[in-house]
Amino acid sequence: MGVAWFGTDQSFTSFVDRHGLTFTNLDDSPGEVFARFEVPGQPAWAFVAADGSVTTRVGVLDDATLNSLLESTLMAAGGGAAS
Repeated sequence: MGVAWFGTDQSFTSFVDRHGLTFTNLDDSPGEVFARFEVPGQPAWAFVAADGSVTTRVGVLDDATLNSLLESTLMAAGGGAAS
């Protein structure tokens, strides 16, 4: 899920369209989602395991790091390895 923080609905929609994003994106203008996950800015990632544990990373992630964090999140919840 993508979370937009600052901007207008038009700028959010334009960003989604420009980058061809096909996953859900929401407007967090009040900053509630960012505050909940203690994210100071974008880009940022919050990995939420089934047990509710959260791993947060700020910044751009390369494919290897992203895959490792996804696998760790699945393993923490007993979900097995990512494919």
